[in-house]
Amino acid sequence: MITPYVFMIYIALVICIAWLGRDRKFGYWGYLFASLLLTPVVGLLLYLATDGPFRRSEPSKGDDR
Repeated sequence: MITPYVFMIYIALVICIAWLGRDRKFGYWGYLFASLLLTPVVGLLLYLATDGPFRRSEPSKGDDR
């Protein structure tokens, strides 16, 4: 049976990985559910394998065509 301490550590790891991924492709909720369903280790590997922070492309200021 899982002790309460192990469960709290598991949830804390899931929340930490979700917080790290808040500005990435899948966002906070994507990493939260992935880590919760697939284990935090797989969530961390998913975090490391995805692209960097999500950036919106800004229109260039010199090109007004």
